Amino acid sequence: MQPTSPTPRFAFGPRNYRLMWAGLAVLAVGFITMMLDKADYGEGFLGLTLGPILLFVGFLIEFAAIMVRSNPGELVPAAAAPVVTTAPVAAPVAPVAAAPVAPTPPRPAKPAYKRPS
Repeated sequence: MQPTSPTPRFAFGPRNYRLMWAGLAVLAVGFITMMLDKADYGEGFLGLTLGPILLFVGFLIEFAAIMVRSNPGELVPAAAAPVVTTAPVAAPVAPVAAAPVAPTPPRPAKPAYKRPS
């Protein structure tokens, strides 16, 4: 009887991906806002205040997208307890010798190319 393997769990769920896309959108709006500033060298309100605030909020959203659980009610499973079986144990099998590994060639001391003079 083969043990069934559990289905793979991904680290991010749909909620995480939605937050990541929202964060990227806010970051894009922040950079675009900084570009739209008409003052010299971007030293107006858009370039020095609003744009950086939008960037900061965008990075906070990205951080939250990474850290938030995809399912809030789901608990992280603890380590699985060892399975105790009462079936008879087979005789030990002799270990199989590993195949020999070919030695790696030494690296050349000089470069294989000539530098132009």
